[in-house]
Amino acid sequence: NKKTEPFDADEYIERLAWRTPGGGSKGGAEAFDPKRLLEEFENHIEELKQLDEKIQRRVEKLEHQCHREAKEFAHKVQDLQRSNQVAFQHFQELDEHISYVATKVCHLGDQLEGVNTPRQRAVEAQRLMTYFNEFLDGDLRSDVFNNPEKVMIHILPSALIIFNRRYPLWFADVKAKIASKYHDLERQLIQEFTAGQRRGEIGRMREVAAVLLHFKGYAHCVDVYIKQCQEGAYMRSDVFEDTALLCQRVNKQVGEVFQSPETVMAKLIQNIFENKLQYFCYNTGDQVFDCTGPLIPHTLRTTALASKLTEFNLGSDKHTFLSKLIKNIFSTYLESYIEMEKDYLRTRSAVILQRYYDSKNHQKRPLGGGSIQELKERIRQRTNLPLGPSIDTHGETFLSQEVVVNLLQETRHAFERCNRLSDPSDLPKNAFSIFLLLVEHLCVDHMDYALEIGLSAIPSADAKNANLYFLDVVQQANTIFHLFDKQFNDHLMPLISSSPKLTECLHKKKEVIEQMEVKLDTGIDRTLNCMVGQMKHILATEQKKTDFRPEDENNVMIQCTAACSKVCVYVSRQVERVRKSMDGKNVDTVLTELGVRFHRLIHEHLQQYSYSSMGGMLAICDVAEYRKSAKDFRVPLVLQLFDTLHALCNLLVVAPDNLKQVCSGEQLTNLDRNLLHAFVQLRVDYRQARLGRHFS
Repeated sequence: NKKTEPFDADEYIERLAWRTPGGGSKGGAEAFDPKRLLEEFENHIEELKQLDEKIQRRVEKLEHQCHREAKEFAHKVQDLQRSNQVAFQHFQELDEHISYVATKVCHLGDQLEGVNTPRQRAVEAQRLMTYFNEFLDGDLRSDVFNNPEKVMIHILPSALIIFNRRYPLWFADVKAKIASKYHDLERQLIQEFTAGQRRGEIGRMREVAAVLLHFKGYAHCVDVYIKQCQEGAYMRSDVFEDTALLCQRVNKQVGEVFQSPETVMAKLIQNIFENKLQYFCYNTGDQVFDCTGPLIPHTLRTTALASKLTEFNLGSDKHTFLSKLIKNIFSTYLESYIEMEKDYLRTRSAVILQRYYDSKNHQKRPLGGGSIQELKERIRQRTNLPLGPSIDTHGETFLSQEVVVNLLQETRHAFERCNRLSDPSDLPKNAFSIFLLLVEHLCVDHMDYALEIGLSAIPSADAKNANLYFLDVVQQANTIFHLFDKQFNDHLMPLISSSPKLTECLHKKKEVIEQMEVKLDTGIDRTLNCMVGQMKHILATEQKKTDFRPEDENNVMIQCTAACSKVCVYVSRQVERVRKSMDGKNVDTVLTELGVRFHRLIHEHLQQYSYSSMGGMLAICDVAEYRKSAKDFRVPLVLQLFDTLHALCNLLVVAPDNLKQVCSGEQLTNLDRNLLHAFVQLRVDYRQARLGRHFS
C-alpha cells in the first residue's frame, strides 16, 4: 500500500473477510462459511510469509551494499588524510625556506643601508659645502637659490645650525647672508602660497606647504590661509550660518593642501570663535548681557554651531576643544551668571505677584508683625474665642492659578538656562538656589499669604449665615501643590539627582509642604466647626419642644420635622463642597471628621427634649432622614453611628415590657448601660411606667 496512513491489522483482516465469499458477518447473498474463510486466511498467511522472506532478502542485500560502500568511503578518507599530511609537510618546508630567504634579505638590506647612509651623508655634506662656498664667494649660482621651482628652504637652516655649532665666531658674514636668504625665500614661498590660494591652485599650495611644514614659516603660512579663506565669507547678518558654510567649504580643501588638516581646521575654528563670534556676541545692538538679553540665544546658537562642527576632524578631543572655545567667549558673564539669574527671577516674580494683587485692588497685609490686632487674629485662629469680627475677603481666595503658572514658567526657563550655562560642578548648587527662590515667591509670598488671609476670614463657630470660603482655598492649594510637585520632579530632579543637593531639596520641599499642611488642617478644622455651628443654629431656631410632644397625638403626620429638613439640606451641600475641594484620601478623612461631629451634634440635640409616644416616632423619622444624609458621606463609620442612633431612638417608642429585649439587640448590646438609660429617661412615661427598674 503506497498510502501514508499507518497499517491497521484489524481493518486489514476485516477487509479481507469482507472480500471472501461467505466470509461476511452480516450475511448477504451467500451464507457465512467458516471453512472457506479459514482456507482464505491460511492462503493469505502463506502469501504474507513469502512476501516477508522476499523483503528480508532485499534488506540483507541493501545492508551488505551499505557496508561495502562505507568501507570504500573510509579508505578514501584515509587516502585524503595522508595526502593532506604530505601537503602540510611541504607547506612547513616552504615556510621555513621563505623565512630563511627573508632573513637573508633583511641582513642584506641592513648591510646596504650601512654602506648607503655614510655615502648619503657625505653627498649631503658635499652639497652643503658647495652651497656654503657660494655664500662665501657671494655668487649664488645653484638652481636651488635661483630657480623658484627648485627652492629647498630646509638647506639654509641646516647650514646655520651646523656652522653655529662648529664655527660659532667664524664666518659671521656667511651666516648673516644665509639668514637673509632664508627670510627672502620664506617670504617668496608664502607669497607663492597666497597667490596659489587666490588662483585656486591646490597642487602648488600643497607643494609650498610641504616645504614649509617643519619650520616657523609654516605657522605663518597657515595664518595667511586662515585669513584669506574668510575674505567674503561673512556677507550676511547670520554669522553662525556663515561660519557653518565656511567650515563646510574649507574642510575638503584643507585636507588636500596640508599634511595635518585637523590642526589647521582647529586653528581656523579657534580664530573664528575668538574674533568673529566674540565680536558679534558682544556688539549686537544696545542689549545688555542678562537673562533677557542676547546672552541666552547667543550661547544656545554657539552651542548648536559647535555641535555641527564636531563632524570635522579637529583632533582626538574635539568636544573638549569646542567647549573651551565657548567658555572663553562667555566666561566673563558665565562666572556671575547665577547672580544675574537670581536677580532677574526675583524681579520677575515680584512683578507677577504685584500685578495680580493690583488687579484685585488689594494691599498686602504684613504678616508676622507684633501689633495687637495681629495678636488677636492669631489667638482667634487657634481658638473659638470671639475676639472681634473676622476679615471679610468677599469670597476672594487670593490664590491664582494664572500667577502660579507664570511663576512656574519663569522658574522652568531659569532651570533650563541653569542647565545650559552653569559649570557642571556648580549645576546642583545653582539649581538649588533657583528652587529656593521658587519656594520664597510661590510657597511663601503667594500660597502662605493666601492661607493666612483665608484663616483670618474664617468666621467663629457661632457666626450666623457664615460664608465658608476656606474650602475654595483648599481646592486651589491642592491644585498648586500638584503643579509644584510636577515641576520639582520634571525640571529640578534631573539637575540634582546625582548630587548631595538632592537631600537638601527634598528636605526643604517636605518642610514647606508640612508647614502649609498644618495651616490647611487648622483651617479645615475651624471650617468644620463653623459648619457644625451653622447646623446648631438651624436646630436652635427651627426645632420646637412641641415637635416631640404634640398637643394632639391623634392628629400628627408621621414625617421629619422642618428643622431636620433644613439641616439635611445644609449637610448635603457641605458634603458636596468637601468633595469638590479635596482629593484622594483627604476626602474620606475630612468627611469622617465632619460626619462624627454631625452625629455628636444630633445625639446631643436629641437629648435636650422629652418624647411622647408619637414624638418618639417623629424623632425616629428625623434620625432616619439624618441617616439618609449620612449615606452621602460614603463613610462606613458615619453610617454605623447613625444606625446606632436610630436604634437608640427606638427606645423612645418601644413598649415598656420589651425594653430589656430591645436593649439586648445586636446594635445596642455593646453600648454603655448609662447611655441606654439616659435615652429611656427622655420618655414622658419614664416615671409613670417605672422604666428605671429595667436598668437597676
